[in-house]
Amino acid sequence: MENLKFKFEDLIVYQKALDFVDYVYCVIKKFPKDELYGLASQYKRAAASIPLNIAEGSGDTDAQFNRYLQMAWGSVKECVVCSTIARRQDFISADEDLDARNKLSELAKMITSLQRYLKKK
Repeated sequence: MENLKFKFEDLIVYQKALDFVDYVYCVIKKFPKDELYGLASQYKRAAASIPLNIAEGSGDTDAQFNRYLQMAWGSVKECVVCSTIARRQDFISADEDLDARNKLSELAKMITSLQRYLKKK
């Protein structure tokens, strides 16, 4: 069977966003059980929203793609807050928070660069 691939799956920003989702799923395993439907759930949804919006917007008009990238950027900011709360509540270490922030900073820069590219086209 041939490997079916969609064009957006080649975007590095999409691949990095999926890597961040994997990271979040790993990190939240350390959260207390009573946070399963609280912060852990919110963090998972916000992280998953990044690649979901990239995928949904790709292949549309540049203006529409830019709008979806803006929503992905908003989810990046939401993940920053989730990571900060997790650190402040001692669910994760300062190093884990810093690691998440570095990954999110890279995603934010990639999203912004893609938006600039789309506006120049």
